[in-house]
Amino acid sequence: MSPFGTMSRRNLLTLIGATAGSAAMLRAMTTMGHAQESDYKPVKLEGDPNGASVVILGAGLAGMTAALELRDAGYNVTILEYQNRAGGRCMTLRGGDEVHEMGGFTQKVGFSEGQYLNNGPWRIPHHHQGVIHYCQRLGVELQPFVQQNDSAYLHSQTSFDGKPQRFSWVKNDYLGNVTELLAKAVNAGSLDDEVTGEVKDMLLESLRAYGALDGDMRYASNLATSNFRDYAKPPGGGLTGAPEPSVPIGRDDLLRSGLWEYLREHDTFEHHAALFQPVGGMDMIAKGFEAEVGSLITFDARVTRIAQSETGVTIDYESASGTGQGGSVTADYCVCTIPFSVLGQIDADLSSDLQNAVDGMWYYEGFKAGLEMKRRFWEQDEQIYGGITFTDLPIGQISYPSANMMSAGPGTLLAAYRFGKQAYELSALTPEQRIERCLADGEKIHGPAYRQEFVAGASWAWHRTSWTLGCYGHWDEYGTAYAQACAVDRRLVCAGEHLSYLPGWQEGAILSALDAITRLHERVMAG
Repeated sequence: MSPFGTMSRRNLLTLIGATAGSAAMLRAMTTMGHAQESDYKPVKLEGDPNGASVVILGAGLAGMTAALELRDAGYNVTILEYQNRAGGRCMTLRGGDEVHEMGGFTQKVGFSEGQYLNNGPWRIPHHHQGVIHYCQRLGVELQPFVQQNDSAYLHSQTSFDGKPQRFSWVKNDYLGNVTELLAKAVNAGSLDDEVTGEVKDMLLESLRAYGALDGDMRYASNLATSNFRDYAKPPGGGLTGAPEPSVPIGRDDLLRSGLWEYLREHDTFEHHAALFQPVGGMDMIAKGFEAEVGSLITFDARVTRIAQSETGVTIDYESASGTGQGGSVTADYCVCTIPFSVLGQIDADLSSDLQNAVDGMWYYEGFKAGLEMKRRFWEQDEQIYGGITFTDLPIGQISYPSANMMSAGPGTLLAAYRFGKQAYELSALTPEQRIERCLADGEKIHGPAYRQEFVAGASWAWHRTSWTLGCYGHWDEYGTAYAQACAVDRRLVCAGEHLSYLPGWQEGAILSALDAITRLHERVMAG
């Protein structure tokens, strides 16, 4: 039986993602042993491979990391890539791009020059030192990514007449009310078994200061609480500059709203400040790698067969687009970074253990949409500079761009980001209907400007993408099957974010690649 009763880990995580957002789901994954801190260490492939050849399947970050390090160690490297671009899920949509989905939907991205949507990864934690190392090595410039903004909103359709509430209001009012209740319990002697004497006095003083409580240990409307949550009239100058305190949200209203569910979204380890993003779009990382190993890549190559022998591997492929030439590549070894969701459909000579691991893995769905606006009204009208607004509307969240702040415009919002049921519901709509849904939901938070300033939109459904068939991989547990999937299988070893404790992150892909090629190199050096 599942340790969560009759509910499987998969169903539990899907439910969490659907109701509380992606960060809450990743936090739950961490608790279950998934999504851990990066343990990046530079790879050292010592010894001469004597010209051994390696064919790498996939030119995502895992494949290109493996190619870069193996080439530098003296291997003869070839990469086969399904698409006509490098980077895999390290991807950015720009004006002029065409999006083709399974099911027949096609979009022509209409963003203006310099505007884009990171439809795959969109942020880099400061402790993902593998990604940061390669960005520095490849000359990819990084800039801060604003994850939390207290001026952004929390929104519920059924609370506060559907009006969005500033994050700072909800955060500080929740904290203030909780500290007031705790202070009352301490003063009533309810915690005398836990704290007494000087420690009790220090606890009360800490609650007063931390919760902005008044002399009667109440969280009330005054300048002290307004200094944290916001003012009705902020401090100014001259004779009319006296500030006026704001009125906190009532405790019961706040609890009933459920908005407190979002308060820890930014506190998970993977979201600790500082976070970063490449200047100009996430695909700058892919372009940096491609500048190094692009000459090794054969594009438009759909792998149709993987064969192993005692002396090497043979990979058959055809033109993915149907307009090019197929072929066959023979090498001494193979590094396979094809997602298991796709690998399971290829004629592959794998051990039964590896094949079972491939067949047993499932992939998360994922949906994103972006809207370009003529002007940055969220900054100009609402003083929101970066950060994320969370809502229980179908779009889930709105993320405000961290680049080009205070410019006149334009600017592109991440206008929807969903997993679970909502991802399927949004992706079932036509591209035009998806954008209309984003506009309709967004104007409930930002008002008429959301529609009035709209220029162009684009959306992306990872579970409708033929070369991934999902957003990222999931293990019910990191046990025997995971170990078997990571092991060198005769002449082949697999790598990718799905073979890491950091699923869904670029760091996981890079660390998995480094681990895989280290073990493969040890096999080669052992003869």
